[in-house]
Amino acid sequence: QVHLAESGGGLVQAGDPLRLSCAASGLTFSVNTMAWFRQAPGKERECVAAIGAFGTNTIYTDSVKGRFTISRDNAKNTVYLQMNSLKPEDTAVYYCAAARRLTPSNNRWLYDYWGQGTQVTVSS
Repeated sequence: QVHLAESGGGLVQAGDPLRLSCAASGLTFSVNTMAWFRQAPGKERECVAAIGAFGTNTIYTDSVKGRFTISRDNAKNTVYLQMNSLKPEDTAVYYCAAARRLTPSNNRWLYDYWGQGTQVTVSS
């Protein structure tokens, strides 16, 4: 059974950093693309960042480019999202997702497995 467990969310002030982690089990992590999505109240779930299976290809949504970095450790079956210079508009529930593909995608419908989500709240 596949399980994705996010951690690291919380309440921070604007400008602060935060790092999210997602530990995966029950899947062959090294052949899955991993991604972080987020969903704010009343908004669609959007892909924040995705990283290919080999860790060499990454994609980001425009609003986080230069501030967020996605990375993965295939030896630990873990994907990370380093978030710097956080803004109030980054407030959302952040979800980890896995797709049985080698190259990253921002299409939520391609992702096979999802975590339960972790809340990130950025105060102004």
